[in-house]
Amino acid sequence: MSSKLNPRKLLLSKWTALQPSNKEKHFLVVRVLHPEDPQAPITEVELEAVYSRHSRIISWKTLTNAEDWQQGWH
Repeated sequence: MSSKLNPRKLLLSKWTALQPSNKEKHFLVVRVLHPEDPQAPITEVELEAVYSRHSRIISWKTLTNAEDWQQGWH
């Protein structure tokens, strides 16, 4: 995954977990969490599992780990 991933363009992007658990393999970024200070960088996003609709908040930089995540649904 490119380190040039822009957190402001992550909304509604699709991701595949390369080590899925609980049948949760495909995810959608459903929310980008903006900090209170508009000048501060975005640090977190909310991912929702397509299979279970379970959501979790993670650091968006976690998605750049090519051992765990791949952009798109595969």
